Amino acid sequence: MLTIVITAYREETTVGRAIEAFVTQPLPADWELLVICADEATGAVAADAAARHPGIRCLRDRGEGKPAALNLAFKEATGEILILSDGDVYVGSGAVKLLLEPFADPKVGIVSGRPMSLSPRDTMLGYWSHLLVEAGAHRQRELRAARGEFSESSGYLYAFRHSLVNAIPEDSLAEDGLISHRVWDQGFRTAYAPQALVYVKYPTTYSDWTKQKIRSMGGYAQNYVQACRGMRSFRREALDGTAAALRYARNLKELWWTLLLFAARLHVWLRVWWDVKLRKKPFATLWQRVNSTK
Repeated sequence: MLTIVITAYREETTVGRAIEAFVTQPLPADWELLVICADEATGAVAADAAARHPGIRCLRDRGEGKPAALNLAFKEATGEILILSDGDVYVGSGAVKLLLEPFADPKVGIVSGRPMSLSPRDTMLGYWSHLLVEAGAHRQRELRAARGEFSESSGYLYAFRHSLVNAIPEDSLAEDGLISHRVWDQGFRTAYAPQALVYVKYPTTYSDWTKQKIRSMGGYAQNYVQACRGMRSFRREALDGTAAALRYARNLKELWWTLLLFAARLHVWLRVWWDVKLRKKPFATLWQRVNSTK
């Protein structure tokens, strides 16, 4: 049994595409798709999809954030393998099959898909998105997978064995990293499926960019993730990614944008230290909606 989980909030304009991208591709004979949402508009779109596809269920969460929505999904899911994705992205053709193939190895506990930026490369923030997903995350996942090392899965698209994680703290800012660590710590390997694509629109304003990055990077400053091996940090980022980032630029303009990205990442890590580690701001304050990605 396979359970696909899509979490969404106020994403009525995009969740329909997210659902259709899954149900229109080859799926195992025994599957279900859970759409977890808190608002009426998103729920209405999911209910319409459920009327057309019997394998879809729409569940209402309490509106207390993505980790709470995922805990509801973990409780309701019947699948041995869970695929997690979001309501404002959509997967590529054949992504499900490609994600499931590594589980033929019983030692594999979690598999990451590969985000692809839909943002234009000829703008600074669009260029940043391409650099971070291609020269950053994709490069690191390929290297670490080849060496049999730990790597975090992408929250936009990943799959794991349901028996390994049944609940997460509801104030978790980086649930994808937390789940990845919990699977690894139980002795299972992390795998990467680089052809399992998921298409993502990234922020178009610096304000939204910082909101998104403080949220995702801030999760690695929380106590239950900080002690994990291979944890993301500014030092690890600088050591592992600086040379690759500089090589990614095609011209002087992109090189200048790369240097600005270094400064922006330092700004975010300082904000993480201040807001998450020192001031310990509550989850509701740190988890802010990023409107320009919808």
